[in-house]
Amino acid sequence: MINQLVLHPIGVIRTPYHDRYDAPSQPGLDDRNAEGKVVLDAGQNYEQALADLEGFDKIWLVYWFNRNTGWKPKIQVPRGPRTKRGVFATRSPHRPNPIGLSLVSLLEVKGRILRVGGVDILDKTPLLDIKPYLPGTEAFPEAQAGWLAEVGTQEFEVLWSPKSLELAAEVKVEFNVDLVPHAERILSQDPLPHPYKRIKRNTDGSYTLAMKYWRIDYTIDGSVIRISALRSELPQ
Repeated sequence: MINQLVLHPIGVIRTPYHDRYDAPSQPGLDDRNAEGKVVLDAGQNYEQALADLEGFDKIWLVYWFNRNTGWKPKIQVPRGPRTKRGVFATRSPHRPNPIGLSLVSLLEVKGRILRVGGVDILDKTPLLDIKPYLPGTEAFPEAQAGWLAEVGTQEFEVLWSPKSLELAAEVKVEFNVDLVPHAERILSQDPLPHPYKRIKRNTDGSYTLAMKYWRIDYTIDGSVIRISALRSELPQ
């Protein structure tokens, strides 16, 4: 029995996502379709290893969730009822071995650098491997999706108060942080409390979404989210 395996990163993945709250939970659920770069290490003949890859539309990136520590056998998933699921039945980044797998579009191969689209990975993530996507053998659209088939896809409408929108515009100008699309992506899918989303329920029945140094207060009225206030908790 092998007790230890040694992995060595072969490069780094560069993306526009620097914070967990901003990165898509799944690229297919996000409309940004952000571009990124895969930069392989120099001096390892990786330029030769990339030969013939450019003819593929999509590739798998295998990487290491280097910002995660610890794991649990059952986790509370961010979609559907607040039910804990076995971690191996989820795409949670918190795993016994924090290995990530993402399917991205291959846009360009230049030397040892790949330009890719549809990334859902945090910036500066260590890359472990690259594999071509084979649609003839890897696509099974009629395959059962387990517990996900039971989860609804309700979309919520997000309405901002004039004052909260005004403050969000000021934050964008002063701090270069655009809170509006970030908040709407999170709340439109599921506005209920979840530890991964930093949402809490207040004693008066309202809710608060935490995003970096800002707090967004809102209420839920059926399928409508009404944002009433935007507050700052910047360190003094």
